[in-house]
Amino acid sequence: MRLNNKAAVITGAGRGIGAATAIRFAEEGASVVVADMNEDDVKQTVDTIKQAGGRASACTVNVTDRDSVKAMLEQCQQEFGSVDIVVSNAGITADAQLLKMEEDQWDRVIDVNLKGVFNTGQAAAAIMKEQGSGVILNASSVVGSYGNFGQTNYAAAKWGVNGMTKTWAKELGRFNVRVNAVAPGFVKTPMTEKMPDKVLTFMEEKSVMNRLAESRDIANAYLFLASDEASFITGEILAVDGGVVI
Repeated sequence: MRLNNKAAVITGAGRGIGAATAIRFAEEGASVVVADMNEDDVKQTVDTIKQAGGRASACTVNVTDRDSVKAMLEQCQQEFGSVDIVVSNAGITADAQLLKMEEDQWDRVIDVNLKGVFNTGQAAAAIMKEQGSGVILNASSVVGSYGNFGQTNYAAAKWGVNGMTKTWAKELGRFNVRVNAVAPGFVKTPMTEKMPDKVLTFMEEKSVMNRLAESRDIANAYLFLASDEASFITGEILAVDGGVVI
């Protein structure tokens, strides 16, 4: 098992990519703190892991609140003895074209998708420095490199995540802490399921694979970067996009 005896914290793990990542990590031997704003979603992911024989702990967290983030990581330390892997996956969208975007839409997305990653990464780094090891993985997006119509706020946040990822890799390498990000393309999640069929068809056709990614496709990328197989990889933004940007 690639993550045997590792303790992982995954935010936004109630549904979609986060849930798939928590389940995948547990399958590979990790003890997982499943963290999300939605208590019912957290419980469902934890139950799925435990029913399969894995180890998981539920945590309700608000990544924009530093005390909440600190408590989440302390929970992992207390229950599993360390914090070996942290995946900052929590994120939201509030789309609008530039001329129509409200200040609240900008603030909410930046608060969760950028500040939330900063809060989580900073708190995790302090623990991992003392341990002398650790892996921080951030949720980016191809939108953070190429932009996307109607997503000024989301693109700005993900571009910022890319910058933080590379900066942290430079700062934390001397403590044996690796930092990378995964940049998905279009993924089949509860969020995309609400989109009109013509939009989903367009998204599928953008990929040279002619399909949307499954959440597990992204989870597998996180798994690789979290494992010792990636022990000499840091500061990378790994695109998992089915060739959508070729």
